[in-house]
Amino acid sequence: MRSLVTGGAGFIGSNIVDKLLELGHEVVAIDNESSDAHDSFYWNELAQNYKLDITDYEAIRPLFDGIDYVFHLAAEARIQPAILNPLKAVKTNTLGTAIVLQCAREAGVKRVVYSSTSSAYGFNEIPNNENQPNDCLNPYSVSKVSGESLCKMYTDLFGLETVILRYFNVYGDREPMRGQYAPVIGIFKRQKNNNEALTIVGDGNQKRDFTNVRDAVQANILAATSKIPEELLGTVFNIGTGTNYSVNEIVKMYSHKSINIPPRPGEARETLADNSKARQILGWQPTISLKAYLKNNS
Repeated sequence: MRSLVTGGAGFIGSNIVDKLLELGHEVVAIDNESSDAHDSFYWNELAQNYKLDITDYEAIRPLFDGIDYVFHLAAEARIQPAILNPLKAVKTNTLGTAIVLQCAREAGVKRVVYSSTSSAYGFNEIPNNENQPNDCLNPYSVSKVSGESLCKMYTDLFGLETVILRYFNVYGDREPMRGQYAPVIGIFKRQKNNNEALTIVGDGNQKRDFTNVRDAVQANILAATSKIPEELLGTVFNIGTGTNYSVNEIVKMYSHKSINIPPRPGEARETLADNSKARQILGWQPTISLKAYLKNNS
């Protein structure tokens, strides 16, 4: 098997690259190293690595020839920076996804697995299920959901198999830790390591469903290789644990000093995955709990 991973030197992407190589795939990794949330990038020397931008069709198109599976993770991946620069988010997440899909279509790729976001659910009631209407609160979620629509269109109109995974707050090995807008687990880990107070945004009662990166990787592998009913290609699968924690609860797990900082716009109050579709169709299930992970890694 030959697989291509966009965002292949980043957090989730590099973990997928490693797993694919372990499974015996030949792997092509594309990343433009634009993220400022990492201290370093994670290129695996056993992969074929290219520092390129997914919005550059001419540059990336030849890399798709002979590829079986595409794992599309390259993105402007954080809410607050997208609010500050909506055009960049839309260019990367919407136009970039269209280009990746077109390259895959032209190259005859078997299937594209698209990494999306639970922020699409906005203020919907919990638990969040795939039949809820989109409620995008910021440019990031709008641009990612636009990518979902492109996936479905490429499946319905062009016959390109796509699978959409909506992640719920992924954390774990290689998670971003730099800057004020890194994911909360990464920020807290950095702050505790530096003996700084943990910064609680707002009142700290906002709740999230936290998914370990190893479970997210397994979801990608299953999404690429599972036999999926034709009518479910081009549709969304929730990738979350079905358990959520408030920020205040996480602070207690860290047993460290904390301070409160002002709330931020454009963010949901609570997320919680109904993952029954992924369990039933993909045979996926979460294996790592946040509480157990922090007990061994905080």
